[in-house]
Amino acid sequence: LRQGADFKLSISTLRISGILPSTGDIQLQTEHLATRQDSVVEDISAGCGIINFKVNRKLLVQKMLEPFGKEEDDKFGLNSELFNTLKKGTTLVEYSSPNIAKKFHAGHLRSTIIGNFIANLKQCLGNNVIRMNYLGDWGMQFGLLGAGFAQFGCQEKLKENPLQHLFEVALLVRIDLSKRHVYVQVNKEAEHNEDMKQAARDFFRQLEQHDNEAVSLWQQFREITVDEYQQVYKRLGVHFDVYSGESFHQHQAQEVVQQLQSRDLLKTSEKGTGVVDLSTSGDTSSVCTVLRSDGTTLYITRSALGQRVRDIFNLTDKSQANHFRQLFHILLAMGHSWADRCKHVPFGLVRGMKTRKGEVVFLEDVLDEARARMLHNMSQSKTTKEMDNPEDTAEKVGISALIVQDFRGPLQSDYKFDWDRMLQAQGDTGVFLQYTHARLSRSVFTTELDVLCSYDEVLYQSAQDLQPKHLVNFLLKLCHLIASAHRELPVKGSAQDVAQARLRLFSGACSVLANGMRILGITPVDQM
Repeated sequence: LRQGADFKLSISTLRISGILPSTGDIQLQTEHLATRQDSVVEDISAGCGIINFKVNRKLLVQKMLEPFGKEEDDKFGLNSELFNTLKKGTTLVEYSSPNIAKKFHAGHLRSTIIGNFIANLKQCLGNNVIRMNYLGDWGMQFGLLGAGFAQFGCQEKLKENPLQHLFEVALLVRIDLSKRHVYVQVNKEAEHNEDMKQAARDFFRQLEQHDNEAVSLWQQFREITVDEYQQVYKRLGVHFDVYSGESFHQHQAQEVVQQLQSRDLLKTSEKGTGVVDLSTSGDTSSVCTVLRSDGTTLYITRSALGQRVRDIFNLTDKSQANHFRQLFHILLAMGHSWADRCKHVPFGLVRGMKTRKGEVVFLEDVLDEARARMLHNMSQSKTTKEMDNPEDTAEKVGISALIVQDFRGPLQSDYKFDWDRMLQAQGDTGVFLQYTHARLSRSVFTTELDVLCSYDEVLYQSAQDLQPKHLVNFLLKLCHLIASAHRELPVKGSAQDVAQARLRLFSGACSVLANGMRILGITPVDQM
Protein backbone atom coordinates (compact mmCIF):
# COMPACT_ATOMS: atom_id res chain seq x y z
CA LEU A 1 0.00 0.00 0.00
CA ARG A 2 2.85 2.37 0.76
CA GLN A 3 3.71 2.67 -2.92
CA GLY A 4 0.32 4.09 -3.89
CA ALA A 5 0.07 1.88 -6.95
CA ASP A 6 -2.88 -0.07 -8.39
CA PHE A 7 -3.66 -3.30 -6.53
CA LYS A 8 -5.51 -6.56 -7.07
CA LEU A 9 -6.54 -8.91 -4.28
CA SER A 10 -7.97 -12.39 -4.90
CA ILE A 11 -10.89 -13.57 -2.82
CA SER A 12 -8.76 -16.46 -1.52
CA THR A 13 -6.28 -13.97 -0.05
CA LEU A 14 -9.10 -12.10 1.69
CA ARG A 15 -10.49 -15.35 3.10
CA ILE A 16 -7.12 -16.43 4.42
CA SER A 17 -6.63 -13.05 6.07
CA GLY A 18 -10.08 -13.24 7.72
CA ILE A 19 -11.49 -10.20 5.90
CA LEU A 20 -14.14 -12.40 4.24
CA PRO A 21 -15.84 -15.56 5.49
CA SER A 22 -14.36 -18.86 4.33
CA THR A 23 -17.54 -19.99 2.55
CA GLY A 24 -20.17 -18.40 0.27
CA ASP A 25 -20.51 -17.13 -3.28
CA ILE A 26 -17.20 -15.64 -4.36
CA GLN A 27 -18.63 -13.06 -6.80
CA LEU A 28 -21.28 -11.81 -4.35
CA GLN A 29 -18.71 -11.45 -1.58
CA THR A 30 -16.35 -9.58 -3.88
CA GLU A 31 -19.06 -7.18 -5.09
CA HIS A 32 -20.23 -6.59 -1.52
CA LEU A 33 -16.72 -5.72 -0.35
CA ALA A 34 -16.24 -3.38 -3.32
CA THR A 35 -19.25 -1.28 -2.22
CA ARG A 36 -17.72 -0.50 1.16
CA GLN A 37 -16.54 3.05 1.68
CA ASP A 38 -13.00 3.53 2.98
CA SER A 39 -10.85 6.65 3.31
CA VAL A 40 -7.64 4.73 2.63
CA VAL A 41 -8.55 3.24 -0.76
CA GLU A 42 -10.47 4.57 -3.77
CA ASP A 43 -11.64 3.49 -7.24
CA ILE A 44 -12.72 0.09 -5.93
CA SER A 45 -14.14 -2.36 -8.47
CA ALA A 46 -14.80 -6.10 -8.59
CA GLY A 47 -14.86 -8.84 -11.18
CA CYS A 48 -14.24 -12.58 -11.44
CA GLY A 49 -13.39 -12.90 -7.77
CA ILE A 50 -10.85 -10.06 -7.94
CA ILE A 51 -11.01 -6.67 -6.20
CA ASN A 52 -9.20 -3.77 -7.90
CA PHE A 53 -8.42 -0.61 -5.96
CA LYS A 54 -6.04 2.33 -5.61
CA VAL A 55 -4.60 3.87 -2.48
CA ASN A 56 -5.93 7.34 -1.67
CA ARG A 57 -2.90 9.32 -2.84
CA LYS A 58 -3.90 12.52 -1.05
CA LEU A 59 -4.08 10.68 2.26
CA LEU A 60 -0.82 8.88 1.48
CA VAL A 61 1.00 12.17 0.89
CA GLN A 62 -0.49 13.74 4.03
CA LYS A 63 0.66 10.82 6.17
CA MET A 64 4.08 10.85 4.54
CA LEU A 65 4.59 14.58 5.22
CA GLU A 66 3.41 14.48 8.86
CA PRO A 67 6.82 13.70 10.43
CA PHE A 68 8.71 16.35 8.46
CA GLY A 69 9.39 19.81 9.78
CA LYS A 70 9.48 18.43 13.31
CA GLU A 71 12.24 17.38 15.66
CA GLU A 72 11.85 13.72 14.64
CA ASP A 73 13.00 14.39 11.07
CA ASP A 74 16.06 12.23 11.63
CA LYS A 75 13.87 9.37 12.89
CA PHE A 76 11.81 9.11 9.69
CA GLY A 77 11.37 5.48 8.68
CA LEU A 78 13.08 4.11 11.78
CA ASN A 79 9.87 3.46 13.75
CA SER A 80 8.54 1.07 11.13
CA GLU A 81 6.88 -2.16 12.25
CA LEU A 82 9.19 -3.93 9.80
CA PHE A 83 12.02 -3.66 12.31
CA ASN A 84 10.04 -5.46 15.03
CA THR A 85 11.14 -8.77 13.51
CA LEU A 86 14.85 -7.89 13.78
CA LYS A 87 16.63 -9.14 16.89
CA LYS A 88 18.41 -6.40 18.76
CA GLY A 89 21.21 -6.40 21.29
CA THR A 90 24.90 -5.71 21.59
CA THR A 91 26.70 -6.08 18.28
CA LEU A 92 30.48 -6.09 17.82
CA VAL A 93 31.73 -5.01 14.42
CA GLU A 94 35.44 -5.63 13.80
CA TYR A 95 36.79 -3.75 10.81
CA SER A 96 39.73 -1.91 9.24
CA SER A 97 42.35 -3.92 11.19
CA PRO A 98 45.61 -2.69 9.59
CA ASN A 99 49.05 -3.89 10.63
CA ILE A 100 50.96 -1.52 12.90
CA ALA A 101 54.40 -0.10 12.12
CA LYS A 102 53.31 0.46 8.52
CA LYS A 103 51.64 3.33 6.69
CA PHE A 104 47.89 2.88 6.26
CA HIS A 105 47.63 0.76 3.13
CA ALA A 106 44.93 1.60 0.57
CA GLY A 107 43.94 -2.05 0.64
CA HIS A 108 42.32 -1.47 4.05
CA LEU A 109 39.91 1.14 2.64
CA ARG A 110 37.13 -1.36 1.83
CA SER A 111 37.21 -3.00 5.26
CA THR A 112 37.12 0.44 6.90
CA ILE A 113 34.17 1.92 5.01
CA ILE A 114 32.12 -1.32 4.83
CA GLY A 115 32.57 -1.93 8.55
CA ASN A 116 31.62 1.67 9.28
CA PHE A 117 28.42 1.25 7.21
CA ILE A 118 27.42 -1.94 9.07
CA ALA A 119 28.11 -0.31 12.45
CA ASN A 120 26.10 2.79 11.49
CA LEU A 121 23.20 0.68 10.18
CA LYS A 122 23.05 -1.54 13.24
CA GLN A 123 23.19 1.46 15.54
CA CYS A 124 20.41 3.40 13.79
CA LEU A 125 18.19 0.30 14.05
CA GLY A 126 18.51 0.28 17.82
CA ASN A 127 21.47 -1.97 18.56
CA ASN A 128 24.23 -1.23 21.05
CA VAL A 129 27.22 -1.28 18.71
CA ILE A 130 30.84 -1.82 19.71
CA ARG A 131 33.21 -0.67 16.96
CA MET A 132 36.47 -2.60 17.22
CA ASN A 133 39.73 -2.13 15.34
CA TYR A 134 41.57 -5.44 15.73
CA LEU A 135 45.12 -4.41 14.86
CA GLY A 136 47.76 -6.70 13.46
CA ASP A 137 50.19 -5.88 16.25
CA TRP A 138 51.90 -9.19 17.01
CA GLY A 139 53.66 -12.03 15.27
CA MET A 140 56.91 -12.74 13.47
CA GLN A 141 56.72 -9.45 11.54
CA PHE A 142 57.66 -7.73 14.80
CA GLY A 143 60.48 -10.15 15.36
CA LEU A 144 61.82 -9.04 12.00
CA LEU A 145 61.19 -5.36 12.69
CA GLY A 146 62.60 -5.47 16.22
CA ALA A 147 65.78 -7.20 15.13
CA GLY A 148 66.18 -4.81 12.22
CA PHE A 149 65.64 -1.70 14.32
CA ALA A 150 68.49 -2.72 16.57
CA GLN A 151 70.80 -2.70 13.54
CA PHE A 152 69.39 0.05 11.31
CA GLY A 153 66.98 2.09 13.43
CA CYS A 154 67.34 5.68 14.60
CA GLN A 155 65.27 7.17 17.43
CA GLU A 156 65.69 10.69 16.02
CA LYS A 157 64.20 9.69 12.66
CA LEU A 158 61.50 7.73 14.48
CA LYS A 159 60.39 10.92 16.22
CA GLU A 160 60.54 13.05 13.05
CA ASN A 161 58.60 10.76 10.71
CA PRO A 162 57.85 7.50 12.50
CA LEU A 163 56.08 5.38 9.91
CA GLN A 164 58.19 6.67 7.06
CA HIS A 165 61.26 5.55 8.98
CA LEU A 166 59.81 2.14 9.82
CA PHE A 167 58.36 1.30 6.48
CA GLU A 168 59.01 2.51 2.96
CA VAL A 169 57.71 0.64 -0.01
CA ALA A 170 60.25 -0.01 -2.75
CA LEU A 171 57.62 0.54 -5.49
CA LEU A 172 57.27 4.17 -4.44
CA VAL A 173 60.81 5.14 -3.51
CA ARG A 174 63.96 3.54 -4.97
CA ILE A 175 66.98 4.31 -2.85
CA ASP A 176 70.25 2.55 -2.31
CA LEU A 177 70.72 0.03 0.46
CA SER A 178 72.65 2.37 2.74
CA LYS A 179 69.63 4.67 2.87
CA ARG A 180 66.90 2.04 2.86
CA HIS A 181 64.42 2.36 5.71
CA VAL A 182 64.11 -0.25 8.39
CA TYR A 183 61.41 -2.57 7.09
CA VAL A 184 62.81 -2.71 3.56
CA GLN A 185 66.37 -3.15 4.77
CA VAL A 186 65.49 -5.96 7.11
CA ASN A 187 63.59 -7.94 4.50
CA LYS A 188 66.46 -7.57 2.02
CA GLU A 189 68.97 -8.63 4.64
CA ALA A 190 66.82 -11.55 5.76
CA GLU A 191 66.72 -12.94 2.24
CA HIS A 192 70.46 -13.60 2.35
CA ASN A 193 71.28 -13.60 6.02
CA GLU A 194 70.37 -16.58 8.18
CA ASP A 195 71.64 -14.72 11.24
CA MET A 196 69.01 -12.04 10.69
CA LYS A 197 66.28 -14.67 10.43
CA GLN A 198 67.41 -16.18 13.73
CA ALA A 199 67.60 -12.72 15.33
CA ALA A 200 63.99 -12.11 14.25
CA ARG A 201 62.84 -15.40 15.77
CA ASP A 202 64.71 -14.61 18.97
CA PHE A 203 63.18 -11.13 19.25
CA PHE A 204 59.63 -12.46 18.80
CA ARG A 205 60.27 -15.14 21.40
CA GLN A 206 61.41 -12.38 23.76
CA LEU A 207 58.17 -10.54 23.07
CA GLU A 208 56.09 -13.60 23.93
CA GLN A 209 58.16 -14.03 27.10
CA HIS A 210 57.55 -10.34 27.98
CA ASP A 211 61.14 -9.19 27.93
CA ASN A 212 61.06 -5.54 29.11
CA GLU A 213 63.27 -4.11 26.38
CA ALA A 214 61.48 -5.93 23.57
CA VAL A 215 58.01 -5.02 24.91
CA SER A 216 59.03 -1.37 25.36
CA LEU A 217 60.14 -1.07 21.72
CA TRP A 218 57.00 -2.85 20.51
CA GLN A 219 54.83 -0.52 22.62
CA GLN A 220 56.52 2.51 21.06
CA PHE A 221 55.86 1.20 17.57
CA ARG A 222 52.18 0.57 18.41
CA GLU A 223 51.50 3.98 19.96
CA ILE A 224 52.99 6.04 17.14
CA THR A 225 51.13 3.94 14.56
CA VAL A 226 47.71 4.32 16.22
CA ASP A 227 48.27 8.08 16.53
CA GLU A 228 48.89 8.36 12.77
CA TYR A 229 46.03 6.04 11.87
CA GLN A 230 43.58 8.16 13.87
CA GLN A 231 44.36 11.11 11.60
CA VAL A 232 43.33 9.06 8.56
CA TYR A 233 40.19 7.79 10.32
CA LYS A 234 39.24 11.37 11.17
CA ARG A 235 39.36 12.28 7.49
CA LEU A 236 37.06 9.34 6.70
CA GLY A 237 34.64 10.22 9.50
CA VAL A 238 35.37 6.87 11.17
CA HIS A 239 35.82 6.23 14.88
CA PHE A 240 36.34 3.18 17.09
CA ASP A 241 35.22 2.34 20.61
CA VAL A 242 38.00 -0.19 21.09
CA TYR A 243 41.52 -0.52 19.68
CA SER A 244 42.24 -4.17 20.29
CA GLY A 245 44.68 -6.50 18.57
CA GLU A 246 46.43 -9.82 18.56
CA SER A 247 48.65 -8.65 21.41
CA PHE A 248 45.64 -8.30 23.71
CA HIS A 249 44.98 -12.02 23.40
CA GLN A 250 48.53 -13.30 23.71
CA HIS A 251 47.89 -14.50 27.28
CA GLN A 252 44.64 -16.14 26.26
CA ALA A 253 46.42 -17.83 23.37
CA GLN A 254 48.14 -20.20 25.79
CA GLU A 255 44.78 -20.85 27.45
CA VAL A 256 43.40 -21.75 24.02
CA VAL A 257 46.26 -24.21 23.56
CA GLN A 258 45.49 -25.80 26.93
CA GLN A 259 41.77 -26.05 26.12
CA LEU A 260 42.56 -27.70 22.80
CA GLN A 261 44.84 -30.17 24.58
CA SER A 262 42.25 -30.95 27.26
CA ARG A 263 39.67 -31.76 24.58
CA ASP A 264 42.23 -33.87 22.68
CA LEU A 265 41.91 -31.54 19.68
CA LEU A 266 45.56 -30.50 19.42
CA LYS A 267 47.85 -32.82 17.44
CA THR A 268 51.50 -32.62 16.41
CA SER A 269 52.30 -32.76 12.71
CA GLU A 270 55.31 -34.42 11.10
CA LYS A 271 56.93 -30.97 10.96
CA GLY A 272 56.48 -30.50 14.70
CA THR A 273 53.76 -27.87 14.38
CA GLY A 274 50.57 -27.89 16.46
CA VAL A 275 47.49 -28.61 14.35
CA VAL A 276 43.74 -29.14 14.78
CA ASP A 277 41.99 -31.71 12.57
CA LEU A 278 38.70 -30.21 11.37
CA SER A 279 37.70 -33.06 9.06
CA THR A 280 34.73 -34.03 11.25
CA SER A 281 33.32 -30.49 10.95
CA GLY A 282 33.10 -30.75 7.19
CA ASP A 283 35.64 -27.99 6.64
CA THR A 284 37.20 -28.08 3.19
CA SER A 285 40.69 -27.56 4.60
CA SER A 286 40.70 -30.25 7.26
CA VAL A 287 43.94 -29.42 9.07
CA CYS A 288 44.54 -26.03 10.68
CA THR A 289 47.95 -25.05 12.10
CA VAL A 290 47.70 -23.21 15.45
CA LEU A 291 51.31 -23.42 16.75
CA ARG A 292 54.76 -23.16 15.17
CA SER A 293 57.29 -25.89 15.78
CA ASP A 294 59.09 -23.65 18.32
CA GLY A 295 55.87 -23.24 20.34
CA THR A 296 55.09 -19.66 19.35
CA THR A 297 51.49 -18.80 18.45
CA LEU A 298 49.90 -17.94 15.11
CA TYR A 299 47.26 -15.36 14.15
CA ILE A 300 44.40 -17.84 14.35
CA THR A 301 45.39 -18.79 17.92
CA ARG A 302 45.27 -15.14 18.95
CA SER A 303 42.02 -14.24 17.14
CA ALA A 304 39.11 -12.56 18.99
CA LEU A 305 37.93 -14.73 21.89
CA GLY A 306 34.73 -14.98 23.90
CA GLN A 307 33.02 -11.61 23.55
CA ARG A 308 29.66 -11.81 25.29
CA VAL A 309 27.66 -10.06 22.59
CA ARG A 310 24.66 -10.96 20.42
CA ASP A 311 26.49 -10.75 17.11
CA ILE A 312 30.10 -10.48 15.98
CA PHE A 313 30.94 -9.30 12.46
CA ASN A 314 34.45 -9.66 11.03
CA LEU A 315 35.29 -7.61 7.94
CA THR A 316 38.10 -8.88 5.67
CA ASP A 317 38.63 -9.57 1.99
CA LYS A 318 37.25 -12.84 0.62
CA SER A 319 40.69 -14.49 0.51
CA GLN A 320 40.45 -14.95 4.29
CA ALA A 321 37.12 -16.79 4.19
CA ASN A 322 38.78 -20.14 4.91
CA HIS A 323 40.61 -18.71 7.94
CA PHE A 324 37.32 -17.64 9.51
CA ARG A 325 35.61 -20.93 8.67
CA GLN A 326 38.42 -22.71 10.48
CA LEU A 327 38.35 -20.28 13.40
CA PHE A 328 34.59 -20.63 13.92
CA HIS A 329 34.81 -24.44 13.70
CA ILE A 330 37.60 -24.50 16.27
CA LEU A 331 35.63 -22.27 18.65
CA LEU A 332 32.56 -24.50 18.32
CA ALA A 333 34.70 -27.60 18.90
CA MET A 334 36.00 -25.94 22.07
CA GLY A 335 32.42 -25.59 23.31
CA HIS A 336 31.94 -21.87 22.62
CA SER A 337 28.29 -21.74 21.51
CA TRP A 338 28.57 -17.99 20.83
CA ALA A 339 30.67 -18.83 17.76
CA ASP A 340 27.34 -19.48 15.96
CA ARG A 341 26.70 -15.74 16.23
CA CYS A 342 29.96 -14.85 14.50
CA LYS A 343 29.75 -13.83 10.87
CA HIS A 344 32.52 -13.19 8.40
CA VAL A 345 31.59 -10.42 5.95
CA PRO A 346 33.86 -10.93 2.90
CA PHE A 347 34.45 -8.41 0.15
CA GLY A 348 36.18 -8.32 -3.22
CA LEU A 349 39.28 -6.49 -4.33
CA VAL A 350 39.73 -3.09 -5.95
CA ARG A 351 41.51 -3.25 -9.30
CA GLY A 352 43.57 -0.51 -10.91
CA MET A 353 43.70 1.97 -8.04
CA LYS A 354 46.31 4.53 -9.13
CA THR A 355 47.16 8.15 -8.47
CA ARG A 356 49.15 10.55 -10.62
CA LYS A 357 52.22 9.33 -8.73
CA GLY A 358 51.67 5.81 -10.00
CA GLU A 359 50.53 2.60 -8.33
CA VAL A 360 48.72 3.36 -5.07
CA VAL A 361 49.94 1.95 -1.79
CA PHE A 362 48.99 4.44 0.91
CA LEU A 363 45.43 5.51 1.66
CA GLU A 364 46.52 9.07 2.38
CA ASP A 365 47.61 9.38 -1.27
CA VAL A 366 44.14 8.30 -2.43
CA LEU A 367 42.37 10.77 -0.13
CA ASP A 368 44.71 13.59 -1.12
CA GLU A 369 44.15 12.96 -4.82
CA ALA A 370 40.37 12.69 -4.42
CA ARG A 371 40.39 16.07 -2.67
CA ALA A 372 42.68 17.66 -5.27
CA ARG A 373 40.67 16.37 -8.25
CA MET A 374 37.39 17.45 -6.68
CA LEU A 375 38.77 20.89 -5.86
CA HIS A 376 39.84 21.27 -9.49
CA ASN A 377 36.41 20.20 -10.76
CA MET A 378 34.71 22.67 -8.41
CA SER A 379 36.93 25.50 -9.63
CA GLN A 380 35.96 24.72 -13.24
CA SER A 381 32.21 24.59 -12.58
CA LYS A 382 30.08 27.72 -13.17
CA THR A 383 27.59 26.58 -10.50
CA THR A 384 30.11 26.35 -7.65
CA LYS A 385 29.10 28.58 -4.75
CA GLU A 386 31.35 30.86 -2.71
CA MET A 387 32.38 29.02 0.45
CA ASP A 388 34.62 29.59 3.45
CA ASN A 389 36.54 26.32 3.21
CA PRO A 390 36.48 24.84 -0.31
CA GLU A 391 39.24 22.32 0.58
CA ASP A 392 37.06 20.83 3.34
CA THR A 393 34.07 20.59 0.98
CA ALA A 394 36.25 19.01 -1.71
CA GLU A 395 37.53 16.49 0.85
CA LYS A 396 34.03 15.46 1.93
CA VAL A 397 32.70 15.24 -1.63
CA GLY A 398 35.78 13.32 -2.78
CA ILE A 399 35.35 10.78 0.02
CA SER A 400 31.62 10.53 -0.86
CA ALA A 401 32.63 9.66 -4.40
CA LEU A 402 35.00 6.95 -3.15
CA ILE A 403 32.31 5.40 -0.94
CA VAL A 404 29.52 5.43 -3.54
CA GLN A 405 31.77 3.92 -6.22
CA ASP A 406 32.67 1.15 -3.76
CA PHE A 407 29.09 0.51 -2.63
CA ARG A 408 27.30 0.44 -6.00
CA GLY A 409 27.65 -3.32 -6.50
CA PRO A 410 27.68 -6.51 -4.38
CA LEU A 411 30.41 -6.41 -1.74
CA GLN A 412 31.90 -9.75 -2.78
CA SER A 413 32.55 -8.55 -6.32
CA ASP A 414 35.86 -7.08 -7.40
CA TYR A 415 35.57 -3.73 -9.16
CA LYS A 416 37.75 -1.49 -11.27
CA PHE A 417 38.70 1.86 -9.79
CA ASP A 418 37.88 4.77 -12.14
CA TRP A 419 38.74 8.34 -11.11
CA ASP A 420 36.87 10.07 -13.95
CA ARG A 421 33.64 8.12 -13.60
CA MET A 422 33.77 8.33 -9.81
CA LEU A 423 33.96 12.15 -9.76
CA GLN A 424 31.30 12.93 -12.39
CA ALA A 425 28.79 15.55 -11.25
CA GLN A 426 26.04 13.88 -13.30
CA GLY A 427 25.09 10.23 -13.11
CA ASP A 428 24.93 7.83 -10.20
CA THR A 429 27.88 9.11 -8.18
CA GLY A 430 28.66 10.41 -4.72
CA VAL A 431 29.15 13.86 -6.22
CA PHE A 432 25.54 13.79 -7.49
CA LEU A 433 24.32 12.78 -4.01
CA GLN A 434 26.16 15.68 -2.41
CA TYR A 435 25.04 18.16 -5.08
CA THR A 436 21.38 17.20 -4.56
CA HIS A 437 21.65 17.51 -0.79
CA ALA A 438 23.40 20.88 -1.02
CA ARG A 439 20.73 22.18 -3.41
CA LEU A 440 17.92 20.99 -1.13
CA SER A 441 19.51 22.40 1.99
CA ARG A 442 19.69 25.85 0.37
CA SER A 443 16.42 25.89 -1.68
CA VAL A 444 13.27 25.03 -2.75
CA PHE A 445 5.98 17.77 -4.87
CA THR A 446 5.69 15.37 -7.03
CA THR A 447 3.50 12.39 -6.29
CA GLU A 448 6.33 10.15 -7.50
CA LEU A 449 8.35 11.24 -4.45
CA ASP A 450 6.31 8.84 -2.38
CA VAL A 451 9.41 6.69 -2.94
CA LEU A 452 10.28 8.12 0.49
CA CYS A 453 7.75 5.70 1.94
CA SER A 454 9.97 2.77 0.99
CA TYR A 455 12.95 4.05 3.04
CA ASP A 456 12.24 1.61 5.88
CA GLU A 457 12.03 -1.29 3.42
CA VAL A 458 15.47 -0.40 2.06
CA LEU A 459 16.99 -0.25 5.55
CA TYR A 460 15.34 -3.57 6.41
CA GLN A 461 16.76 -5.21 3.30
CA SER A 462 20.21 -3.79 4.08
CA ALA A 463 20.00 -5.17 7.62
CA GLN A 464 19.13 -8.61 6.24
CA ASP A 465 22.09 -9.05 3.88
CA LEU A 466 24.47 -6.24 5.03
CA GLN A 467 24.74 -4.92 1.46
CA PRO A 468 25.01 -1.10 1.16
CA LYS A 469 23.98 -1.18 -2.54
CA HIS A 470 20.27 -1.13 -1.58
CA LEU A 471 20.62 2.15 0.28
CA VAL A 472 22.93 3.67 -2.35
CA ASN A 473 20.51 2.87 -5.18
CA PHE A 474 17.54 4.19 -3.18
CA LEU A 475 19.31 7.49 -2.50
CA LEU A 476 20.35 7.87 -6.14
CA LYS A 477 16.76 7.21 -7.29
CA LEU A 478 15.56 9.80 -4.80
CA CYS A 479 18.09 12.30 -6.18
CA HIS A 480 16.83 11.82 -9.75
CA LEU A 481 13.23 12.35 -8.64
CA ILE A 482 14.22 15.47 -6.72
CA ALA A 483 15.98 16.85 -9.78
CA SER A 484 12.78 16.34 -11.80
CA ALA A 485 10.65 17.95 -9.10
CA HIS A 486 12.96 20.98 -8.97
CA ARG A 487 12.40 21.62 -12.67
CA GLU A 488 8.63 21.08 -12.76
CA LEU A 489 7.32 22.12 -9.35
CA PRO A 490 8.77 25.36 -8.04
CA VAL A 491 7.94 26.76 -4.64
CA LYS A 492 8.37 30.42 -5.52
CA GLY A 493 5.26 31.87 -7.13
CA SER A 494 2.98 29.00 -6.05
CA ALA A 495 -0.14 29.38 -3.90
CA GLN A 496 0.56 29.51 -0.17
CA ASP A 497 -0.77 26.04 0.68
CA VAL A 498 0.92 24.46 -2.34
CA ALA A 499 4.22 26.18 -1.58
CA GLN A 500 4.12 25.03 2.04
CA ALA A 501 3.41 21.42 1.01
CA ARG A 502 6.25 21.46 -1.50
CA LEU A 503 8.64 23.01 0.98
CA ARG A 504 7.81 20.32 3.53
CA LEU A 505 8.34 17.57 0.98
CA PHE A 506 11.67 18.98 -0.20
CA SER A 507 12.72 19.40 3.42
CA GLY A 508 11.74 15.80 4.15
CA ALA A 509 13.60 14.52 1.09
CA CYS A 510 16.67 16.45 2.22
CA SER A 511 16.43 14.91 5.70
CA VAL A 512 16.08 11.35 4.36
CA LEU A 513 18.93 11.92 1.94
CA ALA A 514 21.20 13.22 4.71
CA ASN A 515 20.29 10.41 7.11
CA GLY A 516 20.89 7.76 4.48
CA MET A 517 24.23 9.30 3.53
CA ARG A 518 25.34 9.29 7.17
CA ILE A 519 24.52 5.58 7.46
CA LEU A 520 26.76 5.00 4.45
CA GLY A 521 29.51 6.95 6.20
CA ILE A 522 29.14 10.09 4.06
CA THR A 523 29.18 13.56 5.64
CA PRO A 524 26.57 15.72 3.82
CA VAL A 525 27.70 19.17 2.66
CA ASP A 526 25.46 22.25 2.46
CA GLN A 527 27.38 24.05 -0.28
CA MET A 528 29.11 22.99 -3.48
